[in-house]
Amino acid sequence: MKTIFVVDDCNVNLKAADDSLSSSYNVFTLACASNMFDLLDNVMPDLILLDIMMPDIDGFEALKKLKNDKRYTEIPVIFMTGKNDAGAEALGYNMGAVDFISKPFSPSALLNRISTHL
Repeated sequence: MKTIFVVDDCNVNLKAADDSLSSSYNVFTLACASNMFDLLDNVMPDLILLDIMMPDIDGFEALKKLKNDKRYTEIPVIFMTGKNDAGAEALGYNMGAVDFISKPFSPSALLNRISTHL
């Protein structure tokens, strides 16, 4: 079973993602990017769903850190965002994100996007 990290500072989004994905994937829900980097020492995900606007390390900074570490460069990262901002989307793609999902997301759209990238 493939492993997905869901990184979001909103418990409602973490629960929604876990409910949508846990029957098909091994899901780790993480409330901040710092927790994600701690877990990466022990678990290698097949895909990361990453919120952009978070208090400790935002999604852009987390993606930059992932892409600058050769151990993690091949992990597909899908940004999850409540912001509908073309500039942020362009920046994310330029930094190496593979996709964007708008919040709130529909479970079927989330599953389809993930299966596309896995």
